[in-house]
Amino acid sequence: MIRRVSKNLGIYEGQAPPESASLEADGYAVLRGVFDSDEARALRAEIDDAFARFPKERNRGALDEHRYEMFNRGARCQVAIGHPRILAAIEPLLGEDCHVIANTAWRNAPGFAGGPWHCDAGPHVPRPEGIPWDARIPYPVFAIGAHLLLLDCEEADGPTAVVPGSHRSGRLPPSDRATDPALSYDGRPPALLAGRTGDVLLFVSDAWHRGTPARGGRGRCFLQVHYGRRDVAQRVRTTAEVNHVDPDAIARARDPRQLTLLGLHAPFFYDG
Repeated sequence: MIRRVSKNLGIYEGQAPPESASLEADGYAVLRGVFDSDEARALRAEIDDAFARFPKERNRGALDEHRYEMFNRGARCQVAIGHPRILAAIEPLLGEDCHVIANTAWRNAPGFAGGPWHCDAGPHVPRPEGIPWDARIPYPVFAIGAHLLLLDCEEADGPTAVVPGSHRSGRLPPSDRATDPALSYDGRPPALLAGRTGDVLLFVSDAWHRGTPARGGRGRCFLQVHYGRRDVAQRVRTTAEVNHVDPDAIARARDPRQLTLLGLHAPFFYDG
């Protein structure tokens, strides 16, 4: 685990919740009962209001399942992302100055089709198969996803599945098993992150994970938060909307690579 040492990083040797150890070792953890029923109901109402007030977001085809930058769109969402129990679990891994890099509300219909196995933007420490990680070195974690459940999510509802330990693989999930429900890593099968309203599901961005297909359930509703190290840029808005580049500098750029050098990137993982 890590901690901030002035402007740099060092080994964290203090006490940490068991969820921090689970995230580091297994790639996921579950915090039970973080929000009570009244808090969850108020968050759900704020999200429903955002869906009513803001248009469908970009790049999602015909689906209208999410709204971006929720801490800008609702005071309750802004408070929720800083819940002490969440921060206590993630700060020993990301540092006590970690920040939110994306914040999206999701409302999946009961017919949610699920998705392929993937990892978010990683793996951050890629390496070939057959080269094990030295267990004496704490495995670095750069970003952690959180699902703040605002509706019970059981197996029929299509919960997120995580392959335990896969964040330590240094590899992407095998492309020929993109939707294989039995995908495993180092002999460990997927874990379904089911939960009740008010629970918070946490997973390391490098872990192989997917939304599983719903089986006649009630649908899903959750506030998604991605937390990143201070060194990881925020993606709450695209770089076309928020950047450090003057118009004159943009005009001088002659090709796409010159634009990316200035920090103007096409939307990708976390953007939104």
